[in-house]
Amino acid sequence: MTIAWREKVGLVTGGSRGIGRQIALKLAESGMKVAVNYRGNDEAAKTTEELVRHLGVDCLLVRSDVSDISQAQSLVNTVLEHWGRLDVLVNNAGIVRDTLLLRMRDEDWYDVVQTDLTGVFACTRAAIKPMMKQRFGRIVNIASIAGLMGNAGQANYAAAKAGVVGFTRAVAREMASRNITANVVAPGLVETELTGQMAQEAFQTLIKKVPLGRAARPEEVADAVWYLVQAEYVTGHTLVVDGGFVMN
Repeated sequence: MTIAWREKVGLVTGGSRGIGRQIALKLAESGMKVAVNYRGNDEAAKTTEELVRHLGVDCLLVRSDVSDISQAQSLVNTVLEHWGRLDVLVNNAGIVRDTLLLRMRDEDWYDVVQTDLTGVFACTRAAIKPMMKQRFGRIVNIASIAGLMGNAGQANYAAAKAGVVGFTRAVAREMASRNITANVVAPGLVETELTGQMAQEAFQTLIKKVPLGRAARPEEVADAVWYLVQAEYVTGHTLVVDGGFVMN
């Protein structure tokens, strides 16, 4: 089946910069209209909007916090009111509050789980309603290899991302009969503002554990997302993009 992507609408949460920006641009390259959600960085969001529009497609910026279930529902409603449909949802929004478990505050746990897992639940639940009516949908959730192998100092993050994997598989089973696929991309070390703030020594220690010898570029994560968006016979799958890190 040939899909006319220019007739489709995509939504990327946490899309103002880094991996999210590259995902938004990848969707836009297909001709798809793209809604970019962000929580607070207006300048970065406007830059993403300009880059998307430069590709010749329409772009909608929606500022909202997906950790708030009512705001997540409102986000999807805004996209539907603007374009009348939603075909592709990429749940990319996420935060970290890294610290060892003994030092982890309650809010460190709740904030990460609320954004990284509950936000995925809330946006997906809202999005599947129009997708079911259309009998078409693509859901791609961004997890992490931390959710597959764990990571010291990231009990909250690892738990949330592991939850995303289980959640996605359940959605894949529920929605398959409606021609809606649900998959996960689990990146390893990626060149972003976050890794740029790491101590160089710590960064190089991690790089040595990557068989391919470098961090991923955000564009490479976006390529994996686009593969899963296009794939018609892949659902409930976790695509690891880590340069071989999890083999160690």
